[in-house]
Amino acid sequence: MTEQRIPVTVLSGYLGAGKTSLLNHLLSETNIQNTAVIVNDMSEINIDALDVKNRTVHRTDDQLIEMSNGCICCTLREDLLQEVQQIAEQGGIDYILIESSGISEPVPVAQTFTLIDEEMGIDLSALCQLDTMVTVVDCQRFWHDYGSGESLAERGQEADENDIRDISDLLADQIEFCDVLVLNKADAISKEALHSMKAVMKRLQPEAKIIETNYGRISPEEVLHTGSFDYEKASLSAGWLKELEAEEHTPETEEYGISSFVYRRTRPFHSERFMAWGEAIPEAVIRSKGIAWCATRNDVALLYSQAGPSASLDPVSFWVASTSAENIQEYLAEEPGARDEWDDEFGDRKTELVFIGQNIDREALEAELDECLLTDEEMAGDWGRFTDPFPWET
Repeated sequence: MTEQRIPVTVLSGYLGAGKTSLLNHLLSETNIQNTAVIVNDMSEINIDALDVKNRTVHRTDDQLIEMSNGCICCTLREDLLQEVQQIAEQGGIDYILIESSGISEPVPVAQTFTLIDEEMGIDLSALCQLDTMVTVVDCQRFWHDYGSGESLAERGQEADENDIRDISDLLADQIEFCDVLVLNKADAISKEALHSMKAVMKRLQPEAKIIETNYGRISPEEVLHTGSFDYEKASLSAGWLKELEAEEHTPETEEYGISSFVYRRTRPFHSERFMAWGEAIPEAVIRSKGIAWCATRNDVALLYSQAGPSASLDPVSFWVASTSAENIQEYLAEEPGARDEWDDEFGDRKTELVFIGQNIDREALEAELDECLLTDEEMAGDWGRFTDPFPWET
């Protein structure tokens, strides 16, 4: 184990956002010597790595490692573990800069540096210190990509044949898990549009430092040696999660009509009506996420997640009320406030959904969702007779 862990900065962001421009700028401007640069590109020929190499050929004290034909958050994760371990153990490197692929999710990359890989027996947290997670956003194309409704596969950008992610989901993941948000190509849109976008980003990721720039030109100290990354803090930094966990919603000044609220109900959704509603989400809703209670899956809490026109609903855990009496008593005894919120008939079952949007008609949206809840007659009837629209087994 090295005496001093090597700091690491990771650059994330969708394809074409400007990560390579930012990386090139950092390498040309910073006084940091002995820097290892890892560039991950999905193509078999790593164009991004060639660009970095051509622009930084004079920096003979830097190492450039190219990782192609895969993504470091999944298919190339083991390669990343081995490469970084080798860099650290060889010594002579003072900093590691990583440009992840455009389709990489930041959370798995961060976990690579903070969790022990039991299977490979590699603990990068003992060798490196994840210093800063940076996400680069393309101001010119962001709304086009976010609202496209396309999947990565439809654009030929999927990591492998099992990759079914939507582009809007990927963009949301990249924004919601970072320390620094770089709004690149800022001069490609109007000042009004830029200020509106910044207001949206603050709602999606209230903890990140936001920097507006062009061609990736930022001060190196903004993303190097910041010491800002904390995994637990980053995991809880998304705007929807902060809104959900707030004890009481405090109305804020709405910049450019950007607002958020929590929809809470202790009555289940009629599964078919809720699914139908989710297929026609109001355009004003930019992001929504939370836990839903649906009548046809009464034992299971469902995770609802929407980004742009894409939405999903998946089982996430069993309601405590659907488990053993022993487990219920333990939960009520150990969780603060659990007994106060416990319903005599339905236990901990409830719906809590966070909505973030621009010019949202909250009353109309809540009324639409209320129409999806079981009526009094349906509540008193046999829920087993409802048609279950969900394809997965629990």
